[in-house]
Amino acid sequence: MRLTMNEKRKITEKVAKRYRKARKKHKGLILDEFTEVTGYNRAYASHVLNNWGKKIYVQVKGEKITYILGKRKKKTLRIRKKYYDEEVLRPLKKIWYVSGMLCGKYLKAYIEDNLKLLEKQNEINLNKDQNRKLNKISASTIDRLLKKERKNMELKARKKTKPGTKKLKDKIPVRTYWQWDENKPGFLEIDLVSHNGGNPSGEFIYTLDATDINTGWTELRAVKNKAAVYVVNKLITIEKRLPFKLLGIDSDNGREFINDHLYRYCEENKINFTRSRIYKKNDGCYVEQKNYSIVRREVGYQRYEGAQTLDLLNAIYDRLSLITNYFTPMAQLVEKRRTGSKVKKIYDRPRPPYVRVLNSKHVSRKVKDKLKRKRAQLNPAQLRREMVDMQGKLFDMGRKVSGYKINYGGVISLSEGNFVYIR
Repeated sequence: MRLTMNEKRKITEKVAKRYRKARKKHKGLILDEFTEVTGYNRAYASHVLNNWGKKIYVQVKGEKITYILGKRKKKTLRIRKKYYDEEVLRPLKKIWYVSGMLCGKYLKAYIEDNLKLLEKQNEINLNKDQNRKLNKISASTIDRLLKKERKNMELKARKKTKPGTKKLKDKIPVRTYWQWDENKPGFLEIDLVSHNGGNPSGEFIYTLDATDINTGWTELRAVKNKAAVYVVNKLITIEKRLPFKLLGIDSDNGREFINDHLYRYCEENKINFTRSRIYKKNDGCYVEQKNYSIVRREVGYQRYEGAQTLDLLNAIYDRLSLITNYFTPMAQLVEKRRTGSKVKKIYDRPRPPYVRVLNSKHVSRKVKDKLKRKRAQLNPAQLRREMVDMQGKLFDMGRKVSGYKINYGGVISLSEGNFVYIR
């Protein structure tokens, strides 16, 4: 029967006292018994019994190491030096704020695309070690390092949309995928986001959100109210800002879209006008996603009204569109695989809409060169600073109208180069 180390230590402790006191001929007998019980080599057994409880000095690579034979070492936690330390976390936070607080997966792509640009524009100053670590950092590590910084408050908006007339619905077909060539830019999903602050009475501002399905290019315009004439006018403005020809629009079934004014405009300009199925919100999934990830995250849920607020919102959207389209990466679904009841979705590498437009064979070389020149002149950190200053004014206006204060997690201030939350 083999003894455990604890049992051998207990036996050694008792035998060692007797062994040291014994005469030479008795020590041989004790060693015989001890080696038979413990299984130790005779020379090692003699060494252990002679030195039990004594300090032993050992020379290892020129250094004298002391240990006490017989006493067990206490286990100590090995504290590993942080690889991504405060020197890396500081610039990472700054890049995260500039990007609009993206998740780790998208922030990694943002760093790969824009780190050199931010350094060139003197927004961040990195040494060689910081640069190397930021370039090799993984998405999961980014999420872990920024975990304490993520304290976003979410409020649910109320949907106040009335259905369009049945006569026009019969004229406007329900969108089916064979009608649209979604491999070509120019087919947009459109939607209105209300800014009523929970009070649907009276007149308040809406945001017209238009998202291209192929490239993810998103344009936003604030609308005085959802009267047809205002919605169409803003849609014309959005059409002029697109880097490609508007080929088709797809809307929900609200009156702001299903009306003669918009229908006539699409007929005259040969724009394919379709609508989603009733009570099927996922039919407009591309634009619905942007309603939160861009509009709600940046301008919140307060009530906005009046011409001054309208102009301020549009000034914010001018900068937000540049940040979103030229610098913010997004992933697109490439493939779905169904295995039994499970569906595995495969996405491509996150890239900003600007890159997707450059990669499109349906966009002319002249337009692509124009986009390249424009991006070279843009500073994402400066755009974010200007936008946040405007956001502060916008929230003050919203608080005055709403009559109560709302906590906006995730909104940041870049004043004087300091990146902190406004709560």
